[in-house]
Amino acid sequence: MTLPVIRLVTRRMWRKVPKDIEALTLPSGIGVRLYRPTGSTGVGPALLWMHGGGYVIGHPGQDDGFCRRYAQRLGATVASVDYRLAPEHSYPVPLEDCYQALKWLAALPSVDPGRVAIGGASAGGGLAAALALLARDRGEVPLAAQLLVYPMLDDRTVGHGLDHPGLRLWNQSLNKFGWSAYLGDADPEVAVPARRTDLSGLPPAWMGVGTLDLFHDEDLAYAERLRAAGVPCDVEIVKGAFHGFDGIVPKAQVSQSFFDSQCATLQRLLAPAAA
Repeated sequence: MTLPVIRLVTRRMWRKVPKDIEALTLPSGIGVRLYRPTGSTGVGPALLWMHGGGYVIGHPGQDDGFCRRYAQRLGATVASVDYRLAPEHSYPVPLEDCYQALKWLAALPSVDPGRVAIGGASAGGGLAAALALLARDRGEVPLAAQLLVYPMLDDRTVGHGLDHPGLRLWNQSLNKFGWSAYLGDADPEVAVPARRTDLSGLPPAWMGVGTLDLFHDEDLAYAERLRAAGVPCDVEIVKGAFHGFDGIVPKAQVSQSFFDSQCATLQRLLAPAAA
């Protein structure tokens, strides 16, 4: 199945927007899905979410369930970005799309701009890590937390090791294609989060990954580098878990615990400042 066909099928699958979700087009032209907590009034926290798909496929609708749960558990306004995809839109276009969505979300009347987190899974987690760096460097939007769910962080992983049966959903060959499409002619030293030398001044992080995930080693290495740079980082390692396991078996106890760990960290980091 070719990339255009996969995208067409994906778009059709998620074309219908559930009644409890708002689909909006921002002034920048980028689409977002907005999830609001029920019964919440006044100003509260927010989470900007970026979907996975190797930078080349994916749609915000695939994470409707997760985003609803984040909104309810955190009492937060959650926005999921329909960023443009590679290879037609290589770096920095997808990242800039996310940055524009971040600025929009932080400016909403219902959002406390001092309690904004960013997060994503797989390539979305890679974008979240890159967005944390970009937000730090531009100094326009302060971030309270970054949620990195088995993030795709290091293009150099494409040359490590061999494929094995445990690498479900995402393997070496797919990883090589995704990074090649996303980077285009960009300088990897700038575009790839794991290649960045200065990780200081970033928001506290949560990092989660399974032991049978292709990204296991790169993720733990990044978590250690965050800590070495003085950035608090909670790490959740799931023994025997493959890439995207929580989306495949969301009701399994291991998936529930994985999600609970994310929410516990975000609830702490997004709590209102003490008077």
